[in-house]
Amino acid sequence: MKLGCCYYPEHWPEEVWAEDARRMADMGLSLVRIGEFAWSRIEQHPGQYEWGWLDRAINTLASTGLKIILGTPTATPPKWLVDTMPDIVALDEQGRPRGFGSRRHYCFSHAGYRAECRRIVAALAQRYGHHPAIVMWQTDNEYGCHDTVLSFSDAAANGFREWLAARYSTVEALNTAWGNVFWSMEYRAFAEVDPPHLTVTEANPAHWLDYRRFASDQVANFNREQVEILRKLSPDKNITHNFMGFFTEFDHHDVGRDIDVATWDSYPLGFLEQFWFSSEEKRAYLRQGHPDIAAFHHDLYRGCSNGRWGVMEQQPGPVNWARFNPAPLPGMVALWTLEACAHGAEFSSYFRWRQAPFAQEQMHAGLLRPDSTEAEAAPEVRAAAAALTDIGPQEMAQAQAALVFSYEAAWTVGIQPQGQSFRYLELVFECYSALRARGLDVDIVAPDADLSAYHMVVVPTLPIIPEGFVERLAGLTCPVLLGPRSGSKTASFCIPDGLAPGEIRQLLPITVTRVESLPGGVAEAADGWAVTRWREDVASDLAPELSDAAGRGVLYHNGNVRYLAIWPDRALLRLMIERMADEAGLPLIDLPEGIRVRRSASHAFTFNYAAEPVFAAHLGETLPAASWHVAPL
Repeated sequence: MKLGCCYYPEHWPEEVWAEDARRMADMGLSLVRIGEFAWSRIEQHPGQYEWGWLDRAINTLASTGLKIILGTPTATPPKWLVDTMPDIVALDEQGRPRGFGSRRHYCFSHAGYRAECRRIVAALAQRYGHHPAIVMWQTDNEYGCHDTVLSFSDAAANGFREWLAARYSTVEALNTAWGNVFWSMEYRAFAEVDPPHLTVTEANPAHWLDYRRFASDQVANFNREQVEILRKLSPDKNITHNFMGFFTEFDHHDVGRDIDVATWDSYPLGFLEQFWFSSEEKRAYLRQGHPDIAAFHHDLYRGCSNGRWGVMEQQPGPVNWARFNPAPLPGMVALWTLEACAHGAEFSSYFRWRQAPFAQEQMHAGLLRPDSTEAEAAPEVRAAAAALTDIGPQEMAQAQAALVFSYEAAWTVGIQPQGQSFRYLELVFECYSALRARGLDVDIVAPDADLSAYHMVVVPTLPIIPEGFVERLAGLTCPVLLGPRSGSKTASFCIPDGLAPGEIRQLLPITVTRVESLPGGVAEAADGWAVTRWREDVASDLAPELSDAAGRGVLYHNGNVRYLAIWPDRALLRLMIERMADEAGLPLIDLPEGIRVRRSASHAFTFNYAAEPVFAAHLGETLPAASWHVAPL
């Protein structure tokens, strides 16, 4: 696995570039990402390209043997472009413009902006498409960051109407699919349909789901336009996009099909602070990040682009964007790097080389401080580089468990949660974490993935069952677990004929007759586990495998397939994984809190995410805090 960093030569005097390049190489770095925010320096005036500085920067970096990932600068249209076409900016859900002055101030649906993006990407590719130092292109930067997937502009509204016409052909078909007879919401023509915002109360959930599908398609199409240009003008270079953590606003599998290498931006401490983790977990992992945050995204994005993936931005110190921004525990930057290696990353790139002394990210740490002295992460990068040299190249082994992840499921649950604590990402993450806590290796896969090689398949929830999915499950012999709400909606966001779980009844003869959501603090205790958040009443001739204290069934089992009718707490997840592993003949490891393992084809990695030494029984030794152990298999 290679190491790299994110660098912005336009931020620094040209006389320091050569010394920066030399120090990067000496630190063990071999890749540098540049250019993704440089449009205003490349084209200060319309049509007048300033290539000299970028030519010199690329050649200076290349002179020390560094290879370059060059970004297309379309995440930051310059002020002159916004002034020329002021309607390129997105409008938020309240109809307010997302204006100039930071980044991502554009609407994916704006035809004029797309044309400008094609122009600047073509100019870059013509200039650098065959440069020997350029090894990869990055399209744009962090699609959707700052809530920018959904736009409610005129361009988006018109694009949505065209999308609906292509999907439904007739407005009568749309009215039927959406159930628009309800509340007199019927349309006479596609031209009458607006985006689903600014309604008096909840908009039609089918309307929302199609708008999310449309918006996701716009992101994929926007990316595809750049990819097609780069493929034509720079055919021998890989293409990537850097995805984000815990982000489901567009379908990353769709974008991943068009690129060569999926990458993501890893900020374990910021994600721990920002998301649903308990106050106890946030204290315990304050300076390390939850032991499954980075791994979850490694396995998710590895499944988005045919197994090729990397980390484009790795947190090297305190970030600037969370509510609170602690520093990593000594050793964690190196540990995060080795964790990426264990999951098959091609490279890990630190954000950023030098901390900026100006603008919005001046509080974000780098490998160097603003005065160019080394920050705390620098020696850890050297340690990681040395460890990677000792370990050698890694290949991924076949994981034992598959976890099915659906972006459409995230949208469906989010549009009509029924209970505010039913959070798709949290449910998926809890299932993943439970598998990892018992020492299993996990692939996170799309619903259309081939599942035949796995010993266990977990589907946390899949409200809309894709075509052919039930047939693929029926062909499996391994244990399969389907979580609550699976099969509960049709593709047009309606309750299926014959009730939930719809097509899943071909595998399990059950019917969900009623659902209820439970508020926080309500926990109905059972045998070592509890019913919280969500419960479904199930009618079936099958005897339940598990029932609650009142005798109501919560888990049903038919052949190799199970259906879980409640939100699972951690004790219940552990019990189900143990049963499924036993049926599959999979050995489990009882890992202590904070310890995780991952196997490549040749090595077993063990990581201690705890803030104190922990005895790892499977190794027979104690691991210091923020440390790792690697051994050949």
